[in-house]
Amino acid sequence: MHVGLVATGNPAHKNDRKRSVPLHELAPLFGTQGVAWHSLLRNSDPMTQVFPAGIPVVHHGDMIHDFGDSSALLENLDLLISVDTAPAHLGGALGIPVWLMLPFNPDWRWLLGREDSPWYPTMRLFRQPAPGAWTQVISRIGEALTRTVSGSHMEGVR
Repeated sequence: MHVGLVATGNPAHKNDRKRSVPLHELAPLFGTQGVAWHSLLRNSDPMTQVFPAGIPVVHHGDMIHDFGDSSALLENLDLLISVDTAPAHLGGALGIPVWLMLPFNPDWRWLLGREDSPWYPTMRLFRQPAPGAWTQVISRIGEALTRTVSGSHMEGVR
């Protein structure tokens, strides 16, 4: 299963410190068997250090120059796991399965109290239960990813 990952946004964004996931918090995901990881971070250097040795990962970020490049890449993934960034919106608009990691106090468009998006039918929302609680979000995504890869739950992926 080919899974794209965007864990951080533009640091110049006024809410980036709340919406970006500290890269070390992603470690539990990388033990999921049957996943080929694709990093879409524009600056792949920090992401290179996050993936443990032996984990299959391809860093595409430095090859992405515009939305055309992003679209072509997203069309070849089974799933995108992302924070609230342009690739997540693009994936949703293209009908790509997207699992969105949301901070406790998300942008208005994600509404409250739901795991789906009226704007993007192929998107599943994973919300922080408390400010800064990325551990719980990553845990829930890890469980869902394991179920998906094992074939016991294919909803929300290609």
